[in-house]
Amino acid sequence: MAYRYAIALTGGIATGKSTVASLMGLNGLRIIDADAISHRILDENAAWVAERFGSEFVRGGKVVRTELGKMIFADPEAKKELESFLHPKIRAAIEEESEKQDRFEYPYLIDIPLFFETGSYPIENSVVVYTPKEIQLERFMKRNGFTREESLRRIESQMDIDEKRSRATWVIDNSSNLKHLQQECEQFVDTIKALYPTPKL
Repeated sequence: MAYRYAIALTGGIATGKSTVASLMGLNGLRIIDADAISHRILDENAAWVAERFGSEFVRGGKVVRTELGKMIFADPEAKKELESFLHPKIRAAIEEESEKQDRFEYPYLIDIPLFFETGSYPIENSVVVYTPKEIQLERFMKRNGFTREESLRRIESQMDIDEKRSRATWVIDNSSNLKHLQQECEQFVDTIKALYPTPKL
């Protein structure tokens, strides 16, 4: 059965989830990256994207995600259509990877950006990467070069980060610097090691 040892890793836009996933991997935890899986599946269905939304969103056989993202965030119906098409395929791929990881009988992370929003994954435990909303907004604007209005629209399309924090089993605080974040990740890994025996190899 899939997800038996899974822990959902989630957060909000620009809270530092990808950095945390990398640090967790360096500390020995296995990671399933839902974003990487979704990007692969999106590119595999580039012809469908071109047919449904326009050929301008595909170049060299790959989907131009930044341009497609701008369009779907401004068009709720297009966003719903894209998600309805992609999400079942993404879930099936993640479930397949989860079954492989469960054979080790040891916790692993599944990096799922919209874990709480979709409610699609029967995973009992979760860890949220938390950043206060104002810092989240500043980081997103700096990283992506979007206006404050566009950045807020992207952030507010997801569940409020404080609500995610309240639902999580564990919280990784990313409101300070990288050294602090590394310490947070190390403490989390130590917690997992204390709770579970050595994994099967």
